[in-house]
Amino acid sequence: MRIFDPHIHMTSRTTDDYEAMYDAGVRALVEPSFWLGQPRTSPASFLDYFDALLGWEPFRAAQYGIAHHCALALNPKEANDPRCTPVLDALPRYLVKDSVVAVGEIGYDSMTPAEDTALAAQLQLAADHGLPALVHTPHRDKLAGLRRTVDVIRESPLPPERVLLDHLNETTVKEAAASGAWLGFSIYPDTKMDADRMVAVLKNHGTERVLVNSAADWGRSDPLKTREVGDAMLAAGFTDDDVDRVLWRNPVAFYGLSGRLHLDPSAPGALHEGNSILRGGE
Repeated sequence: MRIFDPHIHMTSRTTDDYEAMYDAGVRALVEPSFWLGQPRTSPASFLDYFDALLGWEPFRAAQYGIAHHCALALNPKEANDPRCTPVLDALPRYLVKDSVVAVGEIGYDSMTPAEDTALAAQLQLAADHGLPALVHTPHRDKLAGLRRTVDVIRESPLPPERVLLDHLNETTVKEAAASGAWLGFSIYPDTKMDADRMVAVLKNHGTERVLVNSAADWGRSDPLKTREVGDAMLAAGFTDDDVDRVLWRNPVAFYGLSGRLHLDPSAPGALHEGNSILRGGE
């Protein structure tokens, strides 16, 4: 079983997670920008973070045979903080980097006017740079948040077929599918979706344009949830081809819209930024 995790925050994870993910079948991933738990206080902290997603994390992932890509953005939560919003002016010089395959996570947290502005601006940036967009639908008032998100996308220059609507569930999947966007589902131990619910959604709606991710981060989460979904699909009667479509071909097709997807990780060099920090090999 080959797996592409289309949304996971490896900055928050250990090298043991990379090793376990590889053993479970993960061969590629996308790490989108997100809130770190403690608020940032200036755009400079975003830039250091972006640099890490472009350098350190691909180096770390390559030690375990995993191709690492990223999506960069001002996340919805911090779009409400005027100390952070100037990072929008710096994003264009990062969005041209080779391993950036989308603008994201963008979208809504509390559905504020500031979030409206940031979402519209970053959909424009995605269109300007020929990139797809990874859109975070809010954890509260999900259906209202989805409808508001779809309205903003329709008013933007980015076509819905270049948008991945993430954190969907049973209440939002039908309208999300009708929008023409790609459909993302985050599988968590306690919140969001679980493997059995995901299988039920796939039975009802099919596998077209569906992506499954672990969204693993610094909270209670599990980077092996993608594999759990694949196993649950097989147990429920889905074919190997169905599993491959959801866990590999669909994320490859979506992020391939960037023209920058490279699925064979380069062997890590002996040094990173001049430092000898290899951890995974003999």
